[in-house]
Amino acid sequence: MHKPIDVTEIFGSNVFNDRIMKERLPKDTYRALKKTIQEGLPLSLEVANVVASAMKDWAIEKGATHYTHWFQPLTGRTAEKHDSFISPTEDGSVIMEFSGKQLTQGEPDASSFPSGGLRSTFEARGYTAWDCTSPAFLKTDASDNVTLCIPTAFCSYTSEALDKKTPLLRSMEAVSKQAVRVLRALGNKTAKRVTSTVGPEQEYFLIDKTFYEKRVDLIVSGRTLFGAPAPKGQELEDQYFGAIKDRISAFMRDLDIELWKMGISSKTKHNEVAPSQYEMAPIFSTTNIAADHNQLVMETMQKVALRHNLVCLLHEKPFAGVNGSGKHNNWSLSTDEGQNLLEPGRTPAENEQFLIFVSALLTAVDRHADKLRASCGNPGNDLRLGANEAPPAIISIFMGDEFTEILEGLATGKKVASRGQHFVHVGVDSLPQLPKDNTDRNRTSPFAFTGNKFEFRMVGSSASISGPNIVINTIVSEALDEIATRLEKAGKSGLHKEAAAIVRDAMKKHGKIIFNGNNYSEEWVAEAKKRGLPNIKTGVEALASMATPEAVKLFEKYKVLSKGELHARYEIYLEGYVKHVNIEARAAVQMVKRQYLPAVIAFTKHLAKAIAQLKTAGVSAKVQKQLLSSVTELLESANDKLEVLESSIEKAHAVKDLIKRAEAFRDKVVVAANDLRKDIDALEGLTPADLWPVPTYAEMLFKL
Repeated sequence: MHKPIDVTEIFGSNVFNDRIMKERLPKDTYRALKKTIQEGLPLSLEVANVVASAMKDWAIEKGATHYTHWFQPLTGRTAEKHDSFISPTEDGSVIMEFSGKQLTQGEPDASSFPSGGLRSTFEARGYTAWDCTSPAFLKTDASDNVTLCIPTAFCSYTSEALDKKTPLLRSMEAVSKQAVRVLRALGNKTAKRVTSTVGPEQEYFLIDKTFYEKRVDLIVSGRTLFGAPAPKGQELEDQYFGAIKDRISAFMRDLDIELWKMGISSKTKHNEVAPSQYEMAPIFSTTNIAADHNQLVMETMQKVALRHNLVCLLHEKPFAGVNGSGKHNNWSLSTDEGQNLLEPGRTPAENEQFLIFVSALLTAVDRHADKLRASCGNPGNDLRLGANEAPPAIISIFMGDEFTEILEGLATGKKVASRGQHFVHVGVDSLPQLPKDNTDRNRTSPFAFTGNKFEFRMVGSSASISGPNIVINTIVSEALDEIATRLEKAGKSGLHKEAAAIVRDAMKKHGKIIFNGNNYSEEWVAEAKKRGLPNIKTGVEALASMATPEAVKLFEKYKVLSKGELHARYEIYLEGYVKHVNIEARAAVQMVKRQYLPAVIAFTKHLAKAIAQLKTAGVSAKVQKQLLSSVTELLESANDKLEVLESSIEKAHAVKDLIKRAEAFRDKVVVAANDLRKDIDALEGLTPADLWPVPTYAEMLFKL
């Protein structure tokens, strides 16, 4: 029997948060640190020494012996090097020390992290720098080892960003600067800072660990490279929001506890659409903290799952034929006074500030749709996007009927008015009237306005949210910069006229990005083409948009990424694509050679023996002969396709140019692997269950 959970007691218990700092730091030190956090002012070494000492004492009291600078290199995962607090003394004993310098700066070996040419392997020095805006926290492993984790940025000896956090922080500075300019021009003289905030929903699958251990493809690539459809999929629509099974509920309970300890506000949990698929959603937080938290969410999901003899799959498409997993990136802007700048209020048609910021979003997304698409480009997402389960590869914005009418009316000079408060009438007297939102929800839209935020639904489930938010913040910065300049030139007397002109111009130039219909339909694909909206179907194509002169000009202007940093990322992500596809292809070859072909050959031997025995007995073997013929035909076809796959891998590796090599893996290797899969999946349907060498979809998806 579980003990009752006191959430108020455990929430943030492993975080060096504001409450702990207030308790443990001298008042002057606390004020200085808060000023650094809130205003971005430099932190003196004197203050850092006091903070480090208090942080060390707190961590040691909690059982920590080591600390680590926890950072996010361009692998998409996290990295950490652990150092103990011990420091030897002259008498042979040790003391526990942790200085301000150790807190604020570390020096890990940068040589083995991907750098895209920014660093040579023989030039190893890199630096981690404390991101004091993201609280330090404690992690406990299965052996009860406690480590103090200090969120940091990671840059090279030559100052280039080698991580995902540094450009994210830069993009947050950029959007804050331009948003404050807009607010000043609109008459807000008190807001000092605007923060981008995110609430990233996380989808995932859970399967039994014993099944996972029997699948080489799951172990090395995170997805099933083979597998015939189960007799039942998701067609009955009975999984979504269904009753949570006890075993899964126990996992979710432990997951919540671990996340709450680290100050991650895990709020919502439920069954998702596909069998064995689930979702967790947190409360909004500042974007860099949200990015840190989401990395911890993914790591913790996988650790906690193992305690329950489960495996958490974060791949975008672990199972063919059922929905894949995404990460809904709910993005908004808020002032340091607590005002959400995307809150329409009761009368959005008269909310000048809201309309200005929406205009910026329309402009940014339409102008830079290719870069948004690139921020979500990876091999897993190529299998998910456009598959009638996730947004298509075409970027559009859902605004809902009321807001679209308002924007179109303002664009044409028509008098518009908000519809006011409406209610959903359920038709049962005992049930209350439900206040109606300004917009419906459109689950097919890649970039949907959902009340007071925009939900970017294209992000893959395994990806860091840093990349997409770097792009969103930067492209919105550009749009706000242009708007602020127009408003400043208009002055107080011409402010309202110019504000109306800004909304009108945004709709005339960029209104084509709004689409409120079914994004899955073929009609929309044709309509989007007419509108001139890009349809970038694969990650290899998409990534190229981040290395164009236009992209360089944009990201350098707002000091988010330099030309070198952009091109490095393009190279790293292309190389990543090649490596992922190569791993999958090699795993497919190994499974076919060592598991599937031997199993099917064994089956043909059984059939041949049965046919011979029946012939000796003078009994018809018609069924056995037909089955043997079908199996043999597929077996021969699979063997031929196996040779094609092996040849395509070899030829793709021989291509020297990185872009063309990535294209070869996409166009040849992926196609050959998919072709081979068809025969193996067909053989699964003909081979006896006791001879089939791996767990089936029916077992993995439904035996929990």
